[in-house]
Amino acid sequence: MKENVLEVLLYLFEHYSDEEFQLADNQSALKDELNQVGFGNIEIAKAFTWLESLLEQLKESAHELPNKNIPIRHFTSHEMQKLDRESRGFLLSVEQAGILDAPSRELVIDRVMALDDDIILEEVKWITLMVLFNQPGREEAFYRMENLMDGDMFKFLH
Repeated sequence: MKENVLEVLLYLFEHYSDEEFQLADNQSALKDELNQVGFGNIEIAKAFTWLESLLEQLKESAHELPNKNIPIRHFTSHEMQKLDRESRGFLLSVEQAGILDAPSRELVIDRVMALDDDIILEEVKWITLMVLFNQPGREEAFYRMENLMDGDMFKFLH
């Protein structure tokens, strides 16, 4: 049995990453499919909660004006335990490259922190891609991130 919440999220992203995907409309059928694939009910529920929280945060932040003059981000000790140096460096580099803006970076960090599991760099990249995919108006950033991951993209999934 697959027991990682991020595996559930990656499965959904890989199989349903189109604009017609609506979590609320498909929950029952998706839960059945995820059970058949081998995911446990607890992981499925946590993954749906994770996605619903992301979508709620995106709705709330849609009305905020982006602040481009945010100073350097200092990580808390808890964040530093969850995000290793390589992952923090990755977030800084994609922000400096203009792929992530400060609000998107904060969403990525929040979504990483919402997972119970230890996180590695490849997973941070996928979480970044999922956050960008779900943000209206960030299509160019999503494609840039997708291109950045191009070589590693499907190796990690399988």
